[in-house]
Amino acid sequence: MPGSPGAQARTATPGERVGPTPSPTVAADVRFAEGMIPHHRQALEMTSMVEARTTTASIRAFARQIAAAQTPEIKAMTAWLGELGRSVPAGHQHAQGAAYGMATQEELNALRAARGAAFDRLFLQLMTRHHAGAVKMAGEQLADGRDQRMRLMAKDVYSGQSIEIARMRQVLESLPA
Repeated sequence: MPGSPGAQARTATPGERVGPTPSPTVAADVRFAEGMIPHHRQALEMTSMVEARTTTASIRAFARQIAAAQTPEIKAMTAWLGELGRSVPAGHQHAQGAAYGMATQEELNALRAARGAAFDRLFLQLMTRHHAGAVKMAGEQLADGRDQRMRLMAKDVYSGQSIEIARMRQVLESLPA
């Protein structure tokens, strides 16, 4: 163990930690993972529709980027919940979905039915709202959560999806009316 400046180091005792003790897991950490997993699953469901419904390169790029970011995040949060002995939420519904930008079943059905420019517009509108909900969830985690891994995940979600929101809005504004 390092001593104070100029002092000799010493050998740590068994179980002694170097550096700060990790923060304990709190309910906000668990809520974040249990809410974000189904939230991400719905985003992946929406991105899975892109390939067959549009030829717009920017929409396809958004779908690839979203899937590339959110698939490993789901895996990480699933493993983290497993370490706590908690079950992983099934499907892509969570209790306060509407408050966090989740698409309704009717909206998902409309997205499935749309093609071309109509699909592009609806996809961007729904995904922008969906991302805004994820940013809200991440902000709540950063305010109330304590687990370092979930806080890092929330920071990634907050920054990455905020950037994607701005980009999706630009593409939405550039679409023909």
